[in-house]
Amino acid sequence: MQYSKIDYPKKTIWLIGIAIIVKVALSFLLELGNDEVYYYTYAVQPDWNHFDHPPMVGWMIQLSTLNLNWVSTLSMRLGSILAAAISTWIVFRIGALIHNERAGWIAALLYTCSIYTSIIAGLFIMPDSPQLLFFTGSIYLMTKWVVKPHLFTKLNWLVLGLLIGLATLSKVHGLYLWIGFGGFLLFHQLKTLKQPFLYIAVVITLLALIPILYWNIAYDFITYKFHSKRVLHSGIQVASFFQQIAGEFFYQNPLVYISCLIPLLQFKKLKAIFQVQSTSNQKSTSLVSLLLWLSLPLIALFWSISLFNPTLPHWTGPGFIALFLLAGVYWSETSKKLIPNLIQWALGFFVVLVIGFIGLVHVFPIQLGSKSPDNLGEYNPINDVTGWNQFSVEFKTLVQQDTSGGMQAKAPIIVSKWFPAGHILFYTARSTQKQVIAIGALEDVHKFAWLNQDQPNLQIGQDAYFIQPSNLPFDPTQSILPYFEKMGKTDTIQIKQRGLLLRNFYVYRFKNCQKIPASILPRK
Repeated sequence: MQYSKIDYPKKTIWLIGIAIIVKVALSFLLELGNDEVYYYTYAVQPDWNHFDHPPMVGWMIQLSTLNLNWVSTLSMRLGSILAAAISTWIVFRIGALIHNERAGWIAALLYTCSIYTSIIAGLFIMPDSPQLLFFTGSIYLMTKWVVKPHLFTKLNWLVLGLLIGLATLSKVHGLYLWIGFGGFLLFHQLKTLKQPFLYIAVVITLLALIPILYWNIAYDFITYKFHSKRVLHSGIQVASFFQQIAGEFFYQNPLVYISCLIPLLQFKKLKAIFQVQSTSNQKSTSLVSLLLWLSLPLIALFWSISLFNPTLPHWTGPGFIALFLLAGVYWSETSKKLIPNLIQWALGFFVVLVIGFIGLVHVFPIQLGSKSPDNLGEYNPINDVTGWNQFSVEFKTLVQQDTSGGMQAKAPIIVSKWFPAGHILFYTARSTQKQVIAIGALEDVHKFAWLNQDQPNLQIGQDAYFIQPSNLPFDPTQSILPYFEKMGKTDTIQIKQRGLLLRNFYVYRFKNCQKIPASILPRK
């Protein structure tokens, strides 16, 4: 096969187009997950920062839903889908810049086959969704500085600072881009530190952090006090370390992970490939060094944290983008096929995984979680993306019947955990036009403590509902009942798929509020 005759840009556009079509279809087939409905609250109540993350994901949702005038699973995820499409194209352009279009094509394939970049951040609406767009854009400009410094303008420096700032407004570890780039400059390109516009770019990034800083000053740095409890732990936890590695192995797609690992194990060969294609050995060495600085230290950082405290596998995700690029270069020269064999298997694994999961949700459901009545369906991933539409329809009917059966028509829904509170707000409260009020500790309700501030509190004499899915066991009689005179009838709504009982929803009715809950946050 003559690679020079292949139109790689056209093939990449087809790849992106097919991915968009598949993701749009998946948006109709899968309900929003726990995290996605939670980030809906960021759009309901925009702010300069939020308890868990910076504001960018909320702004993306506002944009894709036309400021909440078009709210659906598709509109919620549209920003993520389009950001992933643009990011895939940027990855292709980086590969073409550092080696050739074939390398860019293979890197784009790896980006598309990765579960993290394509589904977790590329379909589901997460803080990672906008972050990866700005992350890939930043990497493009950094590689341009190494490959074509004579074409790198003052405007490029300003845009780089802005992109890193926007990445940080998505998730704070977007700041790692400066750490990685700074480490590269310090150890491999010291002369760049004399470039004045480098420091102007850093200042632009710092200016972008003002909203985060302003919000945290107003709330006594509550975000970092909370997250510090999650990352500070005494004693080494080997199990957490191996869970992190195993989790990211799966999140990246095991065969994508291996596709990235092989070039690192064949490092001499990888460097030789760069040197053959590059106009100078210094430039090729600089490119490899830059991409390693943008990947391995970030991954190692979260591996280190996982030794002392549980982490989440997707935290290392952005560090793999540079590895996709290194792998793209390696496989472009070591395989003669349009799609190298290993990446064909990666693509096959991805397709089978997606089709298999859709089959489990809609065609051949299996109770993968607990079968105990006490926590039926717990740990079953099917329950994260299905059942809420069905429950909300039945709950609406139940509420309509209750208006003639003793419950007040304006009885709010009480929540005590941010999940399932997000689902209740997005699916159930919107369809029934009911207020959602959080009662509980800040570490349990998160953003819902702020939502409380923009609405009336529970009132003396008021009735209320409480909804408990069986896969999220919780006893409201201990924490909710003390605020009311009594608890009325409890109904059970079963969620079945193809005749299989996946979980139960318990609807509690609390009558006649006797004591007003204290505000979780100081009232404005």
